[in-house]
Amino acid sequence: MLKEILIFLDWVKVKIGLGSRRSKTIFKEGEIWWCSIGRNIGVEIYGKGKKFTRPVLVLKKFGVDSFFGIPLTSNRKEGSWYVPVKCAGIPGSGILNQGRLFDRKRLRGKIETITGENLSMIRKAFVDLYSY
Repeated sequence: MLKEILIFLDWVKVKIGLGSRRSKTIFKEGEIWWCSIGRNIGVEIYGKGKKFTRPVLVLKKFGVDSFFGIPLTSNRKEGSWYVPVKCAGIPGSGILNQGRLFDRKRLRGKIETITGENLSMIRKAFVDLYSY
């Protein structure tokens, strides 16, 4: 329990720094970025390392400051809420049910860009998951 509290406190320090950042980062739909998504609770996806990062796909851009992103994992997962994604040549999965809104202040470094059919397939999988 103490270890979890200390990890969470480390995240709070990183988050304070992110909140005070002035970001001029320019991002586009289809790009994959290292993103400080934090230390979250329960089954929520979280970042790793000192900056609490993980790769995130920019699925939909909302102006210059925010976007809807899909967190990625290097593990191949099966199920309707996962979609196959290669990141830096490594096969993995996009975790569709963990998608959410992000501020560009969380972006740390661009990894690569997904285009064409690959991006269309991910968008379709997202829409299929959330359609009734």
